Parts: sequence; C-alpha cells; structure tokens
Amino acid sequence: MRNLRFKFTVLSSVGMLFYAIPKANYMIKHKDRYTFEERYAYACKMANRMRRHARTQSHIYGLENLPLDETYVLYPNHQGKYDALGIALSVTRPVSVLFEKKQASRLLARQVCGLIEATIIDHSDDRDKVRAIHRATDHVASGVNYVIFPEGGYTDNKNTLQEFYTGCLNVSIRTKTTIIPVCLYDSYKSMNSDTFEKVITQIHYLKPIPYDEYKDLKKPEIAALIKGRIQEKLDEIEAGKVTGDYVTLPKHYSIKQITSDK
Repeated sequence: MRNLRFKFTVLSSVGMLFYAIPKANYMIKHKDRYTFEERYAYACKMANRMRRHARTQSHIYGLENLPLDETYVLYPNHQGKYDALGIALSVTRPVSVLFEKKQASRLLARQVCGLIEATIIDHSDDRDKVRAIHRATDHVASGVNYVIFPEGGYTDNKNTLQEFYTGCLNVSIRTKTTIIPVCLYDSYKSMNSDTFEKVITQIHYLKPIPYDEYKDLKKPEIAALIKGRIQEKLDEIEAGKVTGDYVTLPKHYSIKQITSDK
C-alpha cells in the first residue's frame, strides 16, 4: 500500500503548517500560560482540519456510556492514523493518549502529542514500556481520562482484531478506574488507504466495565472481556444490525458542538 490518502491529506494541509505548528510549539513551551483544556482544544482544531482534508466523517454511538463525573480509560481496537484523532474529536471531555513512539515522532503528530500531554511508548524497549505504563498510570490517577490501544499498533488488519497485550491493563487495575471498550469500524479508510472518496467511520463507545466488575479477574480475562465486547460489535456491524441514534462531528471543532444526527 502506498498510503496515498495520508500523503494527500498532509500535502493539502501545508497551509496550516505555517501557523498551526509554531503556535502549537509555543503553547507546549509555555504550558503555564494555557490550561490543559485550551491546549487540548487547539490540538483538536488541528486534528479536525486534517480530518476534513481526509474527507472523513464519523458516526459516533454510545456517548451516554462516557461517565461525566469519574475518570475512565478507553480501550479501542487499532486500525490506523485516524483512530486517536477520531476519538479525541468525538469525546465530550478531554482525553490523553498512550502513543507509539514512531507515530508520535511525525510532524503534526508530535505537536498534538505535546499539546494533550500524551505518554510516548517505545514498543521495542521493554524497560520503556514499563516506564510508559507508570507515567500513564500517574496521569489517570491525577484525573486525566486516557486512550490506550491494547493491540499496541496496527498493520493492515483493517476491521480484524489483533492480539491484545495485557500489560497496559495495569493502568486501570492500579487506578481502579472504569474501563470503556471502544469499537472502531472502517477507521483505517481515513488515512491508511489509497482511495480518495468520502469516508464514513464508526466509533462505538460500549458498555462501561466498572472496577467492581473486573477487580477479581486476571489480566488475560480482562483483555478477553474487552476484546469480546469489541468483536461482538464488529460482528453486529458486519451483519448490518447496528441500531440507535448517532452523532456526527461538526465542520468546525468545539468540544460542545457535537451534533445530533438521527
């Protein structure tokens, strides 16, 4: 795959680079002058511009499953470059991300990671993986909602689930926070394909798994529980049995402006 769609998205966003990157770098360097919410909002404005250039819209289901008064960790399946952006744009409270080192080193991704205070993880270094999980745990313990991809990375897996790694579950276990499985569908088409037609992805926030429900389970059992719920939703989508209302992303990003679309 030549990944032509992502290259086109980057090239069509060149104009944004001249003003967005310097401003993002300034905000990262002077964090004391901006709240986390302000930096997060600017990161999402950058991400939303990329989404629009990628001709992508998302149908978002299950926002009612996101707690309003407690910290949680989202565990989605992983398909491509749009995954974290789609989630960040669709939630109604800021989230940070456990971000793979190679992906985080790219232009724009580096700025977004800095703005949302993402935790960078090097999957090729076992010691760094442990340190990264500790850093993410500290963030969640301080009240930051988090996105962690239990598959670690993506290949050309599209809507097929990969192996789930259990080490990342320590973040939830140690902080005793609610787990929310997230099912992404057709997310890879946004920035990991060679086509140029309009893309509609699906983001499903599934039934929460509170600490009391998983506290007596071993990590492989928790992983199987999360994976099972995501696979169940994937099967439902493939069978054309998705029901319920969804919302779509607005043209211009605002964390308060996700619009109803029934």
